[in-house]
Amino acid sequence: MNGFRKALFATIVTIAFPLAQADAAGSAFDGAWNVRIASSIQACGDGATVSIGINNGHIASSSAAVTASGRVADAGNINVTLSTGIKRAVGFGRLTGTSGSGTWRGAMCRGTWTAERM
Repeated sequence: MNGFRKALFATIVTIAFPLAQADAAGSAFDGAWNVRIASSIQACGDGATVSIGINNGHIASSSAAVTASGRVADAGNINVTLSTGIKRAVGFGRLTGTSGSGTWRGAMCRGTWTAERM
């Protein structure tokens, strides 16, 4: 029975070790980012900056005023939702090593965004 336990343990370690390494590796885009939001529609405002964090490809807000959620794919494609109160906007685009850009849209507003890694 002792040999069976050793074999079972070795099998579990062999399977679990690569999975743990994949989780620990994170995403190339992990870290803090500043996102500048722009709109050509005057009523929507222009020039707001939001701080977000990316951890293991998952987006979370770094500000209590704005809630951010979404994902960044390994290739840098990003899909994010920003909300504050009842206002909500979705953004799409692409990140590279230290910057990114894309478009966003809300109920009555739309525009572009740029991002820089902090």
